Amino acid sequence: MATYLITGGAGFLGINLTRYLLARGHAVTSLDIADFDYPDVRDRVRVIRGDIRDRAAVDAAMEGVDIVVHAAAALPLYRKEDIFSTDIDGTRNVVDSAYQHQVDRLIHISSTAVYGIPDHHPLREDDRLDGVGPYGKAKIRAEAICLEYRRKGMCITIIRPKSFVGPERLGVFALLYDWAREGRNFPLIGSGRNRYQLLDVEDLCDAIYLAATGDKAKVNDTFNIGAREFSTMREDYQAVLDAAGFGKRVIPLPAAPVIWTLRLLELLHLSPLYKWVYETAARDSYVSIEKAEQVLGFRPKYSNRDALLRNYRWYLENLPRFQGNAGISHRTPWKQGALALAKLFF
Repeated sequence: MATYLITGGAGFLGINLTRYLLARGHAVTSLDIADFDYPDVRDRVRVIRGDIRDRAAVDAAMEGVDIVVHAAAALPLYRKEDIFSTDIDGTRNVVDSAYQHQVDRLIHISSTAVYGIPDHHPLREDDRLDGVGPYGKAKIRAEAICLEYRRKGMCITIIRPKSFVGPERLGVFALLYDWAREGRNFPLIGSGRNRYQLLDVEDLCDAIYLAATGDKAKVNDTFNIGAREFSTMREDYQAVLDAAGFGKRVIPLPAAPVIWTLRLLELLHLSPLYKWVYETAARDSYVSIEKAEQVLGFRPKYSNRDALLRNYRWYLENLPRFQGNAGISHRTPWKQGALALAKLFF
C-alpha cells in the first residue's frame, strides 16, 4: 500500500479523499494550515499543521511519501496577496519538495477557472487559458510550475475539476441549502436555462485514485473532470427546493442588472459572490470529460442532481455543527451579507 500526502488535508476535498484512501488500506499524511478536526479518522492520519508557503513544513510532511495530492489553495474570497503566495509560491514549494524527495508521482488539483469566462462548449484540455481574477490567474501559473517539473522527468497529473459538492461542502452552495431549508424561493441570475456542470466529490476522488494508480506514461497529462449527466441550472437547483418540501420555485432574474448590482456589492464587500461566480452563473459552463474517460477510465457515478441532493441531505443532518460559523472556505457557510436581506422578497 502507498503512503499519500494530501496538502489541504483538513479541507473539504482533503477529508473526503482521506477517508477514501484509508478505506482502501493506504497511509495518509495531511498537511494543512487549519486544524484536522475529524475524530472519526484523526488517530489514523499523520497530521502536520503547517503552511505550504513554509518550505520546512512541506519538507517534513514529504518524508516517506510515495504519492502527493496537492489540493491546498487559497480560494477566491482570500486576499489577493494570499492567493498568489499560496497558490503559486506554495505550489512551487510542494512540487520542488516532491521532486527533491523523489516521490513516485504528484497529482495537482487545479480548476476549470483557468478557462476564464467560456465562449464555447464543451471546453477541452487544449483550449486557451484565460483566468479571471487572482484565483484564476494563480491557478494558471501553478499549472505552469507543474509543467516545468514534468519536463524534468516528474510524473504530474493535472486535474481540472468542475465545482464539486458532497459531504463537508458548504461555501457558495450553503446559500441554496439555507434558502431551501427556510422554505424560500431561490433567485437565479438569468433564465436558468443554461447548462452548468458540477461534480460529486466522490467521483473526484475516483479520478484522483485512477491518476495515482494508472500507468505513469498515460496519467502524466492534464484532465477535465465533471459530471457526465447534468441538466439546466434551473432544473438541477429546483431538485433541491423540491426536496425541501415547501413547494418553492427557482426564480429567474434579468442577468445584466443583477450582475451590475453584484459588482457593486462585491466592491463594497457586502456580498460573498465574486466575479467568476456571478459572471458565469447565467452562461453555459461545461467541459468535455472524454479524455479522462478514455485515458484514465473515469466513470462518474453521480449526476448534478444526485450530487446536490446528497450534499443537501448532509447539510441538514449536520446543521448544528456549523450554524452561525461563517467563513471563506468551502467547509463553512459564507457570510451572506446584503444577500440575506434579499430573502425578504423570496
